[in-house]
Formats: sequence, C-alpha cells, structure tokens
Amino acid sequence: MSSATSYRAGASPAGGSGYADRARGEGWIAFAVCMLLVGGTWNAIEGVLAIANSHVYGAVSTYVFSDLNTWGWIVLGVGVLQILAALAIVSGSELGRWFGIGAAGVNAIAQLGFLPSYPWWSAAMFAVDVSIIYGLAAYGGSRLRDD
Repeated sequence: MSSATSYRAGASPAGGSGYADRARGEGWIAFAVCMLLVGGTWNAIEGVLAIANSHVYGAVSTYVFSDLNTWGWIVLGVGVLQILAALAIVSGSELGRWFGIGAAGVNAIAQLGFLPSYPWWSAAMFAVDVSIIYGLAAYGGSRLRDD
C-alpha cells in the first residue's frame, strides 16, 4: 500500500487527522459560509421588499409581530447579521464562528415566525439554518485556524 493511499484513508504521515477528515470539515465550513451569504442576501432583499410594501407578499398573510413593515425591518436586520457572520467566519476567528452560530439561530427563529404565511419556505430555511449550526459547531473550532 502506498503512502498516498494510507494518507487518504486517514493515517497521516505527520500524525495528524488525515486528509479525509480535514476535507470534510472544510466542506462544512464552506457550506456554512455560502448559506449564510445566500440566506443573508435573500433576507435583505425580502426585508427591503416588505418595507417598500411590494406586491410580492400576499394581502391576507398574518405576521407574529405587528405588520409587514415591522417584519421587513426584522428580516433586513437578520440578513445583515448573516452577511456579517459569513465575513467573520471567513476571517478565521473563533468569535466569527460563534457569531455565525448565533446568526443562524436568530434566522431559524425568524423563519418560524413566517411559518403561518410561507410554510414550505420557512421549513426549508429552518433546515438550512440547523445545518449551518451543525457545520460550525462540529467543524468550526480549530479547523478555522489550521492551514
């Protein structure tokens, strides 16, 4: 068996965790950053549309807090938090990791607020947020700092 084969199988010649473990962790971090950026951008757009009273939202929708304008500001704020969290994670700081977990958690709660109006979208975004939290919690620690 060659050294390249044993390295991919997890037995690193330097005694580290191996190529396969490291690649899996970096994939989860990349997924979390991409989803935070996409979700944050989408939330920012949704928030601006709601604040501007666009015709995108239905007239008979119910909202947990107040009206569509209030939800627009909330969702815009959450979107900005998500974009900032993605940028903080890319910087490699431990604080950025925890900020990303918090931003995904806040977005998950906010998406549950949209559940009466848009059930499928809210459930899908909630599942993405749970995946982001898992990726950052399981693989975000020292892997952000390792080269």
